Amino acid sequence: MPVGQPERLVAIITGRETSHQPQRYVFETGLARGLNSGSDPSVASLIPTLSSWMSTLVDYVRSGEPDLTNRQMALLMVVYLDPGPHTVRGLARGLNVSKPVVTRALNRLGGLGYLRRQRDDSDKRNIFVARTPKGAAFLDEFGQFIGKGEQRPALFQHAHA
Repeated sequence: MPVGQPERLVAIITGRETSHQPQRYVFETGLARGLNSGSDPSVASLIPTLSSWMSTLVDYVRSGEPDLTNRQMALLMVVYLDPGPHTVRGLARGLNVSKPVVTRALNRLGGLGYLRRQRDDSDKRNIFVARTPKGAAFLDEFGQFIGKGEQRPALFQHAHA
């Protein structure tokens, strides 16, 4: 699409455009124009990565899966990808957020069945954050949006029941 067709850009931005490619055009050309107007040229190397991440997020939004905030997604990934045990205090420290922020995220993720709280049998005052099969399935599905088309095994089959 040639630059200088603002009515088409408006149609794309407002969702009246039916093709899936225009979003990439708006992103890539907008960023490229910014680079050509004196921005840091090292940012140009980020365009493929940012385009890939944008495609992943667009596919995720279109999937109908529950919307998660960046904090919720980060918390979920930390619990699944970093060895545990995980506590609210440790997660808050690792994410550089307050314990109430982690508690709110856990409430949401627990309500979706993606994580669960589990009491420490040796010290009932401690609460661990545990993985669930449903959370593992969600992340495995989300992983399919990343690098779409690649053949790879399920990533999170090791979830604790």
